[in-house]
Amino acid sequence: MVNAYRFIKSRDKIMRGVFMFCAAFSVLALGCICVFLFVNGIPFINRVGVSNFFGTRWHLSGASYGILSMIAASLYVTALSTAIGVSVGLLTAISLYKFCPKKVVPPIRQMINLLAGIPSVIYGLFGLITIVPFLRERVSPNGVGYGILAASLVLSVMILPTIVSVSLDALNAVPKSYYEGALALGATKEQSVFKVMLPAAKSGILAAVVLSIGRAVGETMAVIMVIGGSPVMPKSLFQSVRTMTANIAMGATELLGDAKTALVSTGVVLFFFALLLNVSFSLLKGGEKRENKSSQKKGA
Repeated sequence: MVNAYRFIKSRDKIMRGVFMFCAAFSVLALGCICVFLFVNGIPFINRVGVSNFFGTRWHLSGASYGILSMIAASLYVTALSTAIGVSVGLLTAISLYKFCPKKVVPPIRQMINLLAGIPSVIYGLFGLITIVPFLRERVSPNGVGYGILAASLVLSVMILPTIVSVSLDALNAVPKSYYEGALALGATKEQSVFKVMLPAAKSGILAAVVLSIGRAVGETMAVIMVIGGSPVMPKSLFQSVRTMTANIAMGATELLGDAKTALVSTGVVLFFFALLLNVSFSLLKGGEKRENKSSQKKGA
């Protein structure tokens, strides 16, 4: 018994050490990335000037490093792809939750999850061969298929697995008594789902939206293949533009000196975008918890 106890105690210590090492390694990796970005990026922004760096002109030979057009393109692509993806994904999750036969839900969900395993370059290739020519020939008023709309359509498909999976798990986590109580009070099936279950699962659905936005902001390869790549201010959905991630990827292996440091500074802006997204989500979650506590106190 004593030997068994010692073995269990030593094993617990080893596993505790492994977990602590993994946690410390994650924090260290994040710290190294932050130091690399800030040490190289922020001094460069100060040196070239904030007005120059956040200008609209990106011309390396003329020492113009304006990324405002890329920020705008990134925001447009992210907003449009999230709007399309969340609309389709949330309705798909609701359909799988209560409006599909139970036998077909697992295979459909598995097929949707398989979308997450497809490499992004395949999405980009599909968009380049199929979506871009279709938009150019059937939709675009100016004969240009590349642009924000093409990138948004590709990204909306890429974020579908995240939205469907997380939203469906959030809906399944809501107590069934909510749905049954709504039906008992005379609500229809649709009213019970959309007016009772959906608001009750809004925390998980919001998490799905935040994760999908993060995926859309950070996607690179698929976007490069269908967005065109011109560093100009976006004025149309059918126009060759460039996002911040595409700008970094297109010049990371070729540029040197100040031009390469400008890409690092672009990474600093992306970092702040991700930080702002996470902080906003935390604030929304905190506000929701405070509302729930206040409502519980009133009910008591």
